[in-house]
Amino acid sequence: MDEWIRQAEVWVRQAESWIRQQPPEQIYVAAAVVAVTILVLIVASCLKSSKLNTIVLSGLSGSGKTTLFYQLRDGSSHQGTVTSMEENSDTFVLHSEQEKKGKVKPVHIVDVPGHARLKPKLDEVLPKAAGVVFVVDAQDFLSSMQAAAEYLYDILTKATVVKKKVPVLIFCNKTDKVTAHSKEFIKKQLEKELNKLRESRTAISSADISDEVQLGVPGEAFNFSQCQNKVAVAEGAGSAGNVLAVEQFIREHVKA
Repeated sequence: MDEWIRQAEVWVRQAESWIRQQPPEQIYVAAAVVAVTILVLIVASCLKSSKLNTIVLSGLSGSGKTTLFYQLRDGSSHQGTVTSMEENSDTFVLHSEQEKKGKVKPVHIVDVPGHARLKPKLDEVLPKAAGVVFVVDAQDFLSSMQAAAEYLYDILTKATVVKKKVPVLIFCNKTDKVTAHSKEFIKKQLEKELNKLRESRTAISSADISDEVQLGVPGEAFNFSQCQNKVAVAEGAGSAGNVLAVEQFIREHVKA
């Protein structure tokens, strides 16, 4: 150990001697290069660590968000069969990827309760979202269609969602049931309802909707392709474990 210390002292003295022999300008340039390199490394590290990895599960109460949450995390619908009034939030490797070899990036999933009283919770998590999964009950769609459209309208016109182009997946859940509606039917009906909402909301003073961005193209019937952010529609069944569309959406926007 003593020998190593003596060798280190020799190297330090040699470095000091070399620095004294260099012109001051060269030393300043070298110091500037080192400083810039350190700054670039710090910025790159911050950008990497701040990359969004949060997926928000939203939708009306009873649509199956909590069941979906547990399927993604545990591969089981346990604890998800009763409408939840509590926010579920966890960071984990998707259950379907737990046997994958190599490094798999965990995802932070937030299941926001669909009760109207708890909608402010959604506003808290949307700015951190890498993507939003809007869950629709395909079996009981017609009776909840208007309320679902109003909830979806609030998300699609939210300034934080539009400006950051946060992708949205409309997940038509419970399609394993015989009486469930198809994703094509649900997509078409939601577009009609959103068009009606846009017309009625346009009459409201802009002071009341300062956090909203206009939906679609003025003068044209609304469809999801007009949104500035990507909106896709898929179907599945959380309770039956058919959540592949959601898993693919997550991996598309939270890279492994």
